[in-house]
Amino acid sequence: QVQLVESGGGLVQTGGSLRLSCAASGRTFTTYHMGWFRQAPGKEREFVSRIIRSSGVTYYADSVKGRFTIARDNAKNTVYLQMDSLKPEDTAVYYCAVGSSASYSGSAYYTESAYNYWGQGTQVTVSS
Repeated sequence: QVQLVESGGGLVQTGGSLRLSCAASGRTFTTYHMGWFRQAPGKEREFVSRIIRSSGVTYYADSVKGRFTIARDNAKNTVYLQMDSLKPEDTAVYYCAVGSSASYSGSAYYTESAYNYWGQGTQVTVSS
């Protein structure tokens, strides 16, 4: 089992920045990749970003590319999401997720099925 605890959400004005953190504990050595998803009110959860734990290679949804940056600190078992130039449409609950190589096999990295474990979510609200 892997436990994930997110932090860093809050209320920010348009154009502002926030940094989300996700600390993992437990069987973290099984982690192959880490991701961030978000769910806005009335919408389905969607992929935001992903990072491969070993190589640091990153992936982004088109909607956040150039504004968000994902990073990881393997020594601290923590993944971050730096969010800049925030827009009202970024308002959502943000979820951290991690997946093993087994969970990723056969699933696209931007789908929920590619991840084994999920955090409880942290609210990000961007006011206009």
